[in-house]
Amino acid sequence: MWLAGVRDIAIVLLALESVVIGILLAVMLVQLRKLIRMLREEIAPLLDSAQETLQTVKGTTSFVSQNVVHPLIKVSSYSAGALETLRNLVFIGRRLRGRPPSA
Repeated sequence: MWLAGVRDIAIVLLALESVVIGILLAVMLVQLRKLIRMLREEIAPLLDSAQETLQTVKGTTSFVSQNVVHPLIKVSSYSAGALETLRNLVFIGRRLRGRPPSA
């Protein structure tokens, strides 16, 4: 007789547990739906904005590279070549006159 009472209590506890699990599952589904909506409405525009910013940065770096850096490198290389040419000419002139080169 007492075994039947334990069985009835176990059935009631399992039923309550099933109800609680069902409620928690419903709450989880609602939260998952909210998360998906947030991802669509908030994160996607942020990613689009980041993509636009990246394209702007690429364009700016390309512009600066073509219009500032490359001409600066050319001027620097020409001036270095001209300076080295002058040094060599002065060195050759000193050697021809018989003066020792200064350090």
